Amino acid sequence: MAYIGRGTESISNVEVLDNLTFNGSASYTLQKSSVNFVPSSANNLLISISGVVQQGNFSVSGSTITFDTTVSGSDTCDWILHYGTGLITTVADGAITEAKLGSNAVTTAKINNGAITSAKLDSGLALGKIGQVKGATYGTEKTSTTTSYADTGLTLSITPSSTSSKILVLVSQNVAIYDGVSSNTLGKIQLLRDSTQINEAQGLSSRYPATHFVSSQISIYKLDSPSTTSSITYKTQFAVQAGSEVRVQYSSITDSFITLMEVLA
Repeated sequence: MAYIGRGTESISNVEVLDNLTFNGSASYTLQKSSVNFVPSSANNLLISISGVVQQGNFSVSGSTITFDTTVSGSDTCDWILHYGTGLITTVADGAITEAKLGSNAVTTAKINNGAITSAKLDSGLALGKIGQVKGATYGTEKTSTTTSYADTGLTLSITPSSTSSKILVLVSQNVAIYDGVSSNTLGKIQLLRDSTQINEAQGLSSRYPATHFVSSQISIYKLDSPSTTSSITYKTQFAVQAGSEVRVQYSSITDSFITLMEVLA
């Protein structure tokens, strides 16, 4: 009885290959749509020759099929079916769709480290954009008696990863001001990127009437746009604005701190 039902080309996970033209040889090239085809294995092939279904009497190597005996040129290839793509051994291209994935089927363990790039992230996600964080501490006392700026010793370098990055500079600078009964001393602090001043604080005083040095922490917050991928150095400098003497890292027991954070664009 003839086969009644769906056409073989419509059977799920079955590929229909091009019919072979026999010429009395034992070996032939398998093709699908005139393109060489490499089957999963010989066991995945079913071939009809002159009305007789063949299976297990041939081997495959790449796209070459070799029968155990030569096939007469008078024989006809009725059809060649390749089973199992996407079911037994190989998933067919495009076979796994969104609808085929179960809820919670993709876990963290199934994702390779580094497989998700920034290009795959939604631009609206608030994931944070801190590229790197560096910090430094300095605790040796320094003294200034002039109005010319001198290094406090607090310094830190960073190399931005992009010219569009910004650098958030956080400084806690220790400053000791002497306030006498008859004369007041004022100090000043500046923040530099390399040799460029990017922040300055003047009029620093002890805020208390005293006859000795009063130490306090001066905070500096600056979001800088260096526009470079070369190494840059941030540092603080101090000087006397008015009066006689200003000290930093007072008595070498009060440290100053600097933190640099690269904020990615």
